[in-house]
Amino acid sequence: MERKKPTGKSSNKAEYPKPIDLSKVTTRPIRTRANKVKLSDMATPLSASGAQRFFDSLPNQLKGADLRRFISLAQTARAKGLPFHWMMGAHVIKVGLSPIVIDLMKRKIITGVSFNGAGVIHDLELAFWGGTSEDVQSGLNDGSFGMAKETADLFCGALELSGEKGCGLGQAAGELIRAKKAPNARLSILAEAARLRMPATIHVGIGTDIVAQHPSFSGALAGESSHHDFRLLATVAQSADRGGVFVNIGSTSLLPEVFLKALTVARNIERSSKGGSKNTGKIVTANFDMIRSYRPTQNVVQRPTQKTGAGFEFIGHHEIMVPLLAWGLKGMQKKKL
Repeated sequence: MERKKPTGKSSNKAEYPKPIDLSKVTTRPIRTRANKVKLSDMATPLSASGAQRFFDSLPNQLKGADLRRFISLAQTARAKGLPFHWMMGAHVIKVGLSPIVIDLMKRKIITGVSFNGAGVIHDLELAFWGGTSEDVQSGLNDGSFGMAKETADLFCGALELSGEKGCGLGQAAGELIRAKKAPNARLSILAEAARLRMPATIHVGIGTDIVAQHPSFSGALAGESSHHDFRLLATVAQSADRGGVFVNIGSTSLLPEVFLKALTVARNIERSSKGGSKNTGKIVTANFDMIRSYRPTQNVVQRPTQKTGAGFEFIGHHEIMVPLLAWGLKGMQKKKL
């Protein structure tokens, strides 16, 4: 059958819509934006004093017993040189808990951290401007939400640095904060991870973070750097599956999904190298969140530890539970299980 030649006449078929032109976006200086979180809101790490007495006073039932056991397992993992890796939603930074996390990093209790893309944003803003967390509702009403130019410029600068160095976004952001001598770098989890040469992985969802609204944002660089960090997380998971610990704090979807895939890669390679498929992993996991959600429960607590390892779940506000956990990690005497 002979193919008809184009007649030049317009088609009645509907056309695909075109992506919006981000060069038309109007940004604003960050100094004009009000922040809900400031330096004076930051938590203060407690000394270990009194922790043992408090935790011994808890009933040896339900979550009281679980929390003591989880802390003891984490201490045992560290005594053996195994990872204790913290995956966190950005809310952990937003409620002023960065000093608590940094204190545990300095003490080599935490051995690595993971965030979504928003974690980088809040970490950068605290480090450079001493404030973060804007009023979403008012910004959405007038189209100014997430339009701080400096935040996007720094985030994109970290993406460019990751491309230049062939490293992940977590390492690049931390090194950028240190190189630019941010005024509040002491409050940056990512800068501390870079100083300690500790794995810090960032897992970006394209369009989930305010930086994707800016014309300077590169989806290609974001994807490349985030995939690098996914592979780095799989390396950590491979080591942790020998008795190390992963904790998820406040990420209800993205990080539990990323963790499950990273652990799958780790176990696939580990089993292939040993010529077997049986799960012999001994990973310990815990989920800390304000509500019980499906994916953290399944992907962090239950599935990775089925038949082997141990999984825990603790419900409560981060600004209370994280300092409590940190106090126990520092102050409880390690006991044989």
